[in-house]
Amino acid sequence: MSKISGNILIVDDEPELRKLLARILELEGYEVFTADDAANALKKIPSIQINVVITDIQMPGMNGIDLIEKIKKISPITEVICLTAYGKITDGVQAIKNGAYDYLEKDNYRTKIIPLVAKAAEKSKLQFEVLSLRKKIQGKENFNTIIGRSKAIQNAIAIAQKVAPTDATVLLSGPTGTGKEIFANAIHNESKRATENLVTINCAALSKEILESELFGHKLGAFTGAIKDKQGLFEAAHKGTIFLDEIGELELGLQAKILRVLENGTFIKLGDTKQQKVDVRILSATNRNLQEAVKNGTFREDLYFRLSMFEIRLPSLNERQEDILPLANHFLLSTKIRLNKNINGITAAYEKALEKHYWSGNIRELKNLIERSVILEDSELLTADTLPFNFQDQLPLNEKKPVTLKEVEKNHIQKILEHTGGNKTQTAKILEIGLTTLYAKIKEFQLS
Repeated sequence: MSKISGNILIVDDEPELRKLLARILELEGYEVFTADDAANALKKIPSIQINVVITDIQMPGMNGIDLIEKIKKISPITEVICLTAYGKITDGVQAIKNGAYDYLEKDNYRTKIIPLVAKAAEKSKLQFEVLSLRKKIQGKENFNTIIGRSKAIQNAIAIAQKVAPTDATVLLSGPTGTGKEIFANAIHNESKRATENLVTINCAALSKEILESELFGHKLGAFTGAIKDKQGLFEAAHKGTIFLDEIGELELGLQAKILRVLENGTFIKLGDTKQQKVDVRILSATNRNLQEAVKNGTFREDLYFRLSMFEIRLPSLNERQEDILPLANHFLLSTKIRLNKNINGITAAYEKALEKHYWSGNIRELKNLIERSVILEDSELLTADTLPFNFQDQLPLNEKKPVTLKEVEKNHIQKILEHTGGNKTQTAKILEIGLTTLYAKIKEFQLS
């Protein structure tokens, strides 16, 4: 796969040297910018994401040593390589003390400049990626953070953007793992309630009794164990938004209480007799066909109509093939940073396997697959060897690794043990096998 090499800024008062260096680096795939002195260089750095600055030390006005300090204040993750006059090693040492990545002598730079720039650029690019990811994690999700250029996902985004500023209810439907919670977050964050709470609950995760208490709260003594008054999630979401995930799993009694909130904005806590008023926007999601549930009598028709004022169907990953590789690269970036792995891309064979696979688990399945491969991968690119067995069948014969099943199993267990630092319980959990089975396999394969 093609990779962008990075942005380079050359600072030198000699026009011919600037042109020569620029030509050499452009042939290597870099985007090259130039400046004839330090002052002009400092004007460019805030407006362009510069990965590496190559600067002469001896220049009119501000010299290269002082320029390094200025650059590092403006952009600490931009790397600087200094060009020194022959025999001026002390200048190079001082440059490194001021924060330079390295230095080269002008009389002997041609054979060394390309590998040195490559290392400096790779370091800078990774740091910029980390910074970008941290900003994304710290920032609020919005429609610009949703990855996908396919028509199916763009249509869903367009509808969501129109309805987000209103107080209309939104029902997000579609298969499991398609990103319904991400859409709910984006809708809330681009609404007039964005400064208030977004409260989320999975309606399928709790029993009816516990779920009712979680949603509406309870009074002291309402049931055994109710030792004090409890605020419910609707109360916590007052003036904000509540997101009811897997709403198709709600039993009919709780459906009636949700309908009451939608109709007049009131609810009653468990064990209480007085109504409580609440101002809340309701977003919901389901992977079930609620129209069929209405016909079957397991979901209230009136509630369905109130919830689905705007129904937005999120497409399966199989319906948005062109988004698979951008999503895979996004998950690779976030995972390699989290796990501190030096993996910079995906091989063509791996990409082909992703594109041919039927994604029953959708985006969530893809995310888990990439994390698994990053854990197992020892090289700088994700290779097809790290794919599970059901992916191997999709690879061309010349790209399959001819190994025995025992070898695959042994290597896989060994890598997971290394990843967990030898923690047997955690290893068994990742492998989805019993601890006794793991110990038997360790003994069989004579693993440490």
